[in-house]
Amino acid sequence: MNFTRWSARLPGTQRRAARDDQSAVPAARAEYAQDETGSGPPESEPDDAAPRPPAPALEHLSARDILGRLPALVALVHGPDHRIAYVNDAYAAAFGPRPSGLPAAEAMPELTELSLLPLMDQVLRSGTPRTVKSRKARSGSSYTVTCTPVAHDKDKGHEGGVLVYAADVTDHAEAAERLRTSERRHRETAVTLQRSLLPQELEQPDDLRIAATYQPGGTDAAVGGDWYDVITLGAGRTALVIGDVMGRGVRAAAVMGQLRTAVRAYARLDLPPHEVLQLLDGLAAEIDASQIATCAYAVHDPNEGLLVYSSAGHLPILVRDEDGTVHRAEGPTGPPLGTGGWIHTSGTIALPPGSTAVLYTDGLVERRSEDIDEGVAALERALSGAKGAPQVVCDRLMRSLNITAEHDDDVAVLVVQHPARTGPTAELFHNASLDLLGGIEAAPRARAFATGVLTSWRFPVDLCDLGVLAAGELVANSLQHGTPPMRLGLRRTDRRLIIEVTDGDDHLPRRRRAEPADEAGRGISIIATIATSWGSRRTPGGGKAVWCEFALPR
Repeated sequence: MNFTRWSARLPGTQRRAARDDQSAVPAARAEYAQDETGSGPPESEPDDAAPRPPAPALEHLSARDILGRLPALVALVHGPDHRIAYVNDAYAAAFGPRPSGLPAAEAMPELTELSLLPLMDQVLRSGTPRTVKSRKARSGSSYTVTCTPVAHDKDKGHEGGVLVYAADVTDHAEAAERLRTSERRHRETAVTLQRSLLPQELEQPDDLRIAATYQPGGTDAAVGGDWYDVITLGAGRTALVIGDVMGRGVRAAAVMGQLRTAVRAYARLDLPPHEVLQLLDGLAAEIDASQIATCAYAVHDPNEGLLVYSSAGHLPILVRDEDGTVHRAEGPTGPPLGTGGWIHTSGTIALPPGSTAVLYTDGLVERRSEDIDEGVAALERALSGAKGAPQVVCDRLMRSLNITAEHDDDVAVLVVQHPARTGPTAELFHNASLDLLGGIEAAPRARAFATGVLTSWRFPVDLCDLGVLAAGELVANSLQHGTPPMRLGLRRTDRRLIIEVTDGDDHLPRRRRAEPADEAGRGISIIATIATSWGSRRTPGGGKAVWCEFALPR
């Protein structure tokens, strides 16, 4: 134990001057020359002041004097059973006096409270000092304790021992606990906000089965801005969204909520994926120019069996075929949202019946010790063997990628399955279409086709009549305002009947109030009145599609 560094702190003591040759002081500073004791520049004293007594040298002080005056708690024990040799006044004031000669395990219960006895055994065996921080006693006080080995002296018959030095750090420990409590409340607030902004219940389209998982980072990681969404667009089409705000805490969660709301609003316009991201890019810069976000937006059309997607700096979508083969969406990826100055584009990837698509954030695959491509490859391997319902696949992917409650980043996973239907279930899903050449015979032909198809699907008479009326009005609207080629499509699922007409003109119809004397303008109003829902969108070829839906009786 080096007592020198403590001696200068004791009242009435002072280190000896390290300089022996006082003549080395420059003449220019002679007025500050030290006296023979090396005590530094003389202090101005009254002429009648009594001379000060010389300070005692360090070797004139005993170890008991030094340890006894320390404000820290000090105890000295000897032997393998740690027999008490000495405790200083500060130790006795904190825990009471301790009799010498008794083993510490019997007479010093505070060492057991602080879990120090195993540490003292280790120090005694290894001869290496050890320190433990902020151990709390039953009294409520916290101590940082250093155990220092005392050498064995064979000549004097002294056993080896341990010097226990404990500094009271209660104030620091309480301040740290208050800080941890504040951070925990801040994190709980951010988690609550984050979860409240995510979908409380996922929409389940007719043709897809969907599940999602969100897990915030561990207690040492601030909550991020990961999000997902599922939006039904009508006519059997579904929008899938996954995104990640590059930030932490409440601010990132708030930005995420604004972006998610904006995506849902833009999705209702039924725009192509790249146009949705283009609009979102401008909005992200307006919300907060200092925070950027990645996002992937995809639209599934059951009639085509494709995912049409666009990505703004996000990780690629993965699709697993029914045989276990995994494909990676290799389409073009633009920069993250909020950067501006980029024209986003759309790509496609097949999603046939029996396949599974996975959209995810970087927390699932990114590790500090490896490249992110290795994480994506590990996800592909896990997905190739993941079977079962969408929620089962979610859980298996999380386990395979070692995502635990203490993971250092947020994780969001969206699993989308396009089930392959057979047997009685397959009988509930049908498609029928008719190409129309135009002319006065197109509308009667469309009504006759719709009558035959709906009758063969065994719909009730009243629903057949409404379906035929809707098909006739949509075709008549296309004949009057559209251009060839024209096509009538009928589709049934287990929940609804969908009627859609496409043509080559990109002018979208709108509902308006027709005056009593008007001969036209009532078709869309009739559709909106009799159908459960209706809508229109522009098609990639430059035309449009107008559709309506009828909910089937359960």
